[in-house]
Amino acid sequence: MLWSAQDLIHATGGTMLGAINATGISIDTRSLQPGDLFVALTDARDGHDFVAEALAKGAAGALVAKNAMHTDALKALHADAALLVVEDTLATLRDLAAFARARFKGKLFAITGSVGKTSTKEMMRTALESLGTVHAADASFNNHIGVPLTLARMPPNADYAVIEIGMNHPGEVAPLAQLARPDAAIITNIASTHIGHMGSLKAIAEEKSALFSGLVTGGAAILQENTAEYVVLEQAARASHARLFRVGGGAEAELVSAALGPDGSDLVAREGGQQISFWLGAPGRHMAENAILVLTAIAAIGADPVRAAMALAQFRPVKGRGARRNILGGKAILLDESYNASTISVRAALALLDLIPGRRRIAVLGDMREMGDLGPAEHASLAPDVRAHADLLFTCGPLMGHLHAAVPASVAVMHVEDAERLAPLVASAIRPGDVVLVKGSLGSRMKLVVEALEDQHAL
Repeated sequence: MLWSAQDLIHATGGTMLGAINATGISIDTRSLQPGDLFVALTDARDGHDFVAEALAKGAAGALVAKNAMHTDALKALHADAALLVVEDTLATLRDLAAFARARFKGKLFAITGSVGKTSTKEMMRTALESLGTVHAADASFNNHIGVPLTLARMPPNADYAVIEIGMNHPGEVAPLAQLARPDAAIITNIASTHIGHMGSLKAIAEEKSALFSGLVTGGAAILQENTAEYVVLEQAARASHARLFRVGGGAEAELVSAALGPDGSDLVAREGGQQISFWLGAPGRHMAENAILVLTAIAAIGADPVRAAMALAQFRPVKGRGARRNILGGKAILLDESYNASTISVRAALALLDLIPGRRRIAVLGDMREMGDLGPAEHASLAPDVRAHADLLFTCGPLMGHLHAAVPASVAVMHVEDAERLAPLVASAIRPGDVVLVKGSLGSRMKLVVEALEDQHAL
């Protein structure tokens, strides 16, 4: 039992109609499991319209707003429907999160950064599972809804929890960090992601460094020394009285050597006074650097980094973030980076493309969003990386047109308006022996290209 009726009332101060003892928390009837408490949020759609469906699917009850009790959707419910009535369902979800965090006795890790948050979270999950029971969100739940939802789902008896915290506007990180109250906080890097909203790399660093404001007393801050605006991050860590752990040459931890291969990397790390040799089951130097951050955070809370490092042989990149799949009946390879993109992550993906043996290395790139006035120059700046690592380039979107124009015609095969038009063209161009990288911001809908490749060239 995750939430007893007594704890629900204590956490929310709401009025319970019926008895609700919940085994989980859900905000979406499509993924709801029997026994879940359904939280009726008002966002793109009004969750109160789905309460009846949630109860019919076996929800233990529904968390609803007082002012919705007289709507047709709730008046139509059976008289004995189990409801927890509150003033504001989103605020109450945060109350559940705060209660869940207070009763949690394990160690909690929080991760933010311009790129690599979800991959680092999943890497942390894999490493910690060798040490105990772990709670982490299955998806990239890192916003004002996803973070409290992940916390509210946290079992009180888990040994570890991993929370991802994102942002794209000022003022978003601090309240989530203070809700999560991490024992250790990682900032993966600072880059131009969301710079169109934030204005400068310094502003991005200041927003990301608000993660340290939520650290518990004596908590650890883990930083990559070679990231942009490192000084801003270090100053924030010291101002929060965190125990600072730096990753980089001559710091508390470092990546001593990396033999990068197409399927993973043979790594040697230094953690404090010990050297650790291990295999990371994901290719790319950026993944190797994330692994050192993970091991440093684990060591910072007093757990065993050697045992955790051995577990990373089992780590694999997740869908949309570097996952590799066979296409064309197993005769070609797809590198799926379609979930998001920034200048730093596109460069890392192109370097990874170069590690995979193939007849032709093909980059399929969509716009990097939220870059403001820097967008054209940032896209064009990728031209040297494309020339160095790709044989052919397909692009879509108005911003990627600047990259297309900056790459030699022998490499830049095609540029079209959007992913919908590009998808069938790329699918028809793939041949046996090709390695295909697909990457772009979520709004560029590069998933359409991935689906076209999978549908037409599936095993």
